[in-house]
Amino acid sequence: MTSTDPLTRLTEHGVSVWLDDLSRERLESGNLAELIRDFQVTGVTTNPTIFAGALASGAAYHDRIRSLAERGADVDSAVREITTSDVAEACDLFREVFDASEGVDGRVSIEVDPRLARDTEGTVAEAAELWKTVDRPNLLVKIPATEEGLPAITRTLASGISVNVTLIFSIQRYRQVIDAFMTGLEQARANGHDIASIASVASFFVSRVDSEIDKRLQGLGGDSTTALLGKAAIANARLAYAAYAEEFSGTRWAGLAGAGARPQRPLWASTGVKDPSYSDTRYVDELVVPGTVNTMPEGTLHAVADHAEISGDTVTGTAAQAQAVFDDLVAAGIDVDDVFATLEEEGVVKFEKSWIELLDTVRDQLDRAYDSERANG
Repeated sequence: MTSTDPLTRLTEHGVSVWLDDLSRERLESGNLAELIRDFQVTGVTTNPTIFAGALASGAAYHDRIRSLAERGADVDSAVREITTSDVAEACDLFREVFDASEGVDGRVSIEVDPRLARDTEGTVAEAAELWKTVDRPNLLVKIPATEEGLPAITRTLASGISVNVTLIFSIQRYRQVIDAFMTGLEQARANGHDIASIASVASFFVSRVDSEIDKRLQGLGGDSTTALLGKAAIANARLAYAAYAEEFSGTRWAGLAGAGARPQRPLWASTGVKDPSYSDTRYVDELVVPGTVNTMPEGTLHAVADHAEISGDTVTGTAAQAQAVFDDLVAAGIDVDDVFATLEEEGVVKFEKSWIELLDTVRDQLDRAYDSERANG
């Protein structure tokens, strides 16, 4: 990569490039190391859907499944060992980036069991167990920003665990996430933790907002609604950044920053374009602003490297224009609150479904390994 490469320009403008994917095949083939070396990748995010896909199609897991079967592992412990070992290895691969960036980047995320999305106590316990099991300082434990997740975020941070808050859609919920983050740091400091070592990102989902709102606009019909297609997601993310800038410039944050705290960086998630009529790099080009993260599927990463137009900050100062988009959407008849509630519920359901598929896949592979062992025994 050269200084004229779009990914290099993106990082020069203060955006951290993370990969939204992880698998045993990526680790063993050297693909992830190559992306770190040649494509500016400084972190990885995972979710249940990613792991389900990796286990369903990856022959690289066969030896691990066979070993687990020989030890008599049940499906839950097998899934836990498979996912945490992949994440731990990825953490080790990113350790040099983590150290060089003084803990800003080099982060790898792992999500709590999505079946716990509405269970505060279960989420807190699972987050602590994942943190203990992976045992790497550059881990981020992903907790969804459901109503039940908010107190879990606070309590997890208060115990000194770094958190990736996921499934954020609305600005209202995002402000609650920021409050949960700051409360967690305040409690962590009171508990005697070094809050300078606690990291957090807030994962604001982007493309799904366009998918849902565009569908509703098309249902309404008319020229005025057609003009609003493809406007909501970028406007929503820009409003999120305005909220971030406001919340992290107040006296409450100043007190935490004075004690060494790092801000909770906005992370643009779901940045793969779902509508083929849109530019495949739009959720990168239009969301360039310092101090943020953009986590991309590999296809988007390569598209950005090939032809993204990175010309500078495209977010700062755009809040009024972004708000006008939402004013127009409401005037057109879009129930924005219902959109965000729908997206959150669909996100929870999708990840839970993927987790169940992951369990079923591993159960099937364990059964076949058990049968093979008995046949050869």
